[in-house]
Amino acid sequence: MNYGLQLSASGLFTALHRQDVFTNNLANMDSVGFKPLIPTTTFRKAVAEEDNLPRVPGDELMRRLGGGTMLLPERIDFAQGSIRMTHAPLDVAIEGEGFLRVESSSGEGKTLLTRDGRMTRNAQNELVMASTGMRVLDEGGSPIEIEGAGEIKINGDGRIEQNGQVVARLGLASADERTIRPMGHGVFEAPQGVIGRGSGRIIQFGVEESGVDEVRALMAMSNSSREVEANVDLMRAHDRLSQRAIEALGRAS
Repeated sequence: MNYGLQLSASGLFTALHRQDVFTNNLANMDSVGFKPLIPTTTFRKAVAEEDNLPRVPGDELMRRLGGGTMLLPERIDFAQGSIRMTHAPLDVAIEGEGFLRVESSSGEGKTLLTRDGRMTRNAQNELVMASTGMRVLDEGGSPIEIEGAGEIKINGDGRIEQNGQVVARLGLASADERTIRPMGHGVFEAPQGVIGRGSGRIIQFGVEESGVDEVRALMAMSNSSREVEANVDLMRAHDRLSQRAIEALGRAS
């Protein structure tokens, strides 16, 4: 395959991936507690350098061009989102560092993390995420039960009071942001051994808005779309040049 065509193809694949990531961010601009992904890429070294074969003959100019681009794992932008008041007593937002602990619905008993503080009670009077039904956990990792119809107050440190009595405490957790990976539906997974205690403050009657900046996400998606088109045009140009070379060689022979 033509070397220039390989470079264009690598640029096309990374641009397509960037476009997908930015499109997903834009689609979640209204998702509570959503944290946008940041796609990252890097330049590939020339094949001889990657394979540690410095003595392999080749064109020096081609060596300096490198091997195109390649994808790196996405980063998550955990910047604080704005807080919108909902006046629902079981809605909470986290101001500062930390996540709510929730139990995985896969039945493995795994603790997951979320910034989506929309909560409700299920048929067993357990506190669950309104969006997924995952059970919300206390600081000891146990499900939270709230029975009765009394007034519920959730304090800044996560203590849940009903009729003036403390019935539970939300398990505010923290984890190294470099180890966290998104699982969809506003939920994140972190290695179980590195989950610590969060230092943020709980705000009742509110939720944290999506961290997506609509204008920036739309501009980024448009830029990546133009990158896709540019690389496709280059691949078409390479294809036309190759076709002409084949035709010229055929006439010469």
